[in-house]
Amino acid sequence: MAYNIIFYFTDQQRWDTCGCFGQSLNITPNLDQLAREGVKFDNAFSPQPVCGPCRALFQTGKYPTETGCFRNNIMLPSNVKTLGSYIEEAGYETAYIGKWHLASDGELEKKPTIDHTITAIPKELRGGYTGFWRAADVLEFTSHGYDGYVFDENNNRIDFKGYRANCMTDLALEFFDQYDKQKPFFMTISQIEPHHQNDRGHYEGPEGSKEKYKNFILPHDLEVLKGNAAEEYPDYLGQCASLDENLGRLVERLKKEGLYDNTVIIFASDHGSHFLTRNRDSHLNGYDDYKRTCHDGALHVPLVIAGGPYKGGVAVEELVSTESLPKTILALAGVDVGEAMIGENLLDVVEKRTDNRPNQVFAQISESRVGRCVRTPDYLYSVYAPGVNGGEAAASDTYADDFLYDLKADPWQLNNVVADPAYAQAKADMRACLLDWIEKAEGYRPTITD
Repeated sequence: MAYNIIFYFTDQQRWDTCGCFGQSLNITPNLDQLAREGVKFDNAFSPQPVCGPCRALFQTGKYPTETGCFRNNIMLPSNVKTLGSYIEEAGYETAYIGKWHLASDGELEKKPTIDHTITAIPKELRGGYTGFWRAADVLEFTSHGYDGYVFDENNNRIDFKGYRANCMTDLALEFFDQYDKQKPFFMTISQIEPHHQNDRGHYEGPEGSKEKYKNFILPHDLEVLKGNAAEEYPDYLGQCASLDENLGRLVERLKKEGLYDNTVIIFASDHGSHFLTRNRDSHLNGYDDYKRTCHDGALHVPLVIAGGPYKGGVAVEELVSTESLPKTILALAGVDVGEAMIGENLLDVVEKRTDNRPNQVFAQISESRVGRCVRTPDYLYSVYAPGVNGGEAAASDTYADDFLYDLKADPWQLNNVVADPAYAQAKADMRACLLDWIEKAEGYRPTITD
């Protein structure tokens, strides 16, 4: 019997909003329960902390530099076989709910030339998904924290009233009203919370969040670096709590339908938020608000997988990248894509079937600069392309040192030691390591200078 699979992912959620990753307030009781039943990955990182590129990777299992989707406002190429196509071929019924962000095309921060941002996404631009569909290409353009609209598989507009995360879940639960249980299902719920509402410059939590979460404790990086978290964090936590309540509703419905015991739930986020603390440096060349950096505030994400072989309340300490999610999802569906997708089957990491596995992660940065980084348990090393705009170029032949952090001494990444002679050897090792990653991911070996 094949597993049903649910990929429930959020937008811009830091790992440390969750109880199972150290949050002291009761924000995520349902996720924490899944972590107790399944597997939590304490050190999971995004490979590309921008909405469009990360989603392109989730749908293709290829780096954004390979598909061309290196920044927002670039549509998914039609010639790359997708997660949706693979899994439907494997006999799965599919459902996709929420934000898509891969069907419009144009220049960055301008009106797209192919524009489905607020209209129905044509069938051929749905990444191979042919089933149940309740989505908007850019959900933050068709909705606010309360109220908005999406489109169904027949291009009908569906208006919703109420808190957006609740409404997305209502739409997801409608799938079960028509599911005949003849085939296993793969459902993606792409929530937009806790992303800030662009046109209002504010994180929109459910009404009452400011009061309810006023006893928040800011993560140390946000407290020290003074972005806008002091004002925005209660609403941000309110958004995260709503996402968790809705995860609980989903679990409850699965149990009611008799589907829970055979369903694997994957909870993750595309990237985190640094709350305007990491976008003031002299190497900024392009645009950033909350995420386009290699710091943990942006890259470290929650990841919990529960159900099927993911059981026992295991905590995985190894560093993993969410670039592995497409391959991991297909492995659960019985599909071995081999080298057609990047990353690894995360079950191999859980079950310790990975001898000599490099315990490190790689990320590509766009829009705020052309950047690359590698992270190990001990160091985070990042480079940027001098004079190159991150919204215009995907890569560079030449990079220069951006930062190096000694994570054992400086876990919150506050003291850049990239030019410190005491770290010359560490930097040389990390640089060689980063060059290996770039060569493997992008097919060439650039130059990196001091």
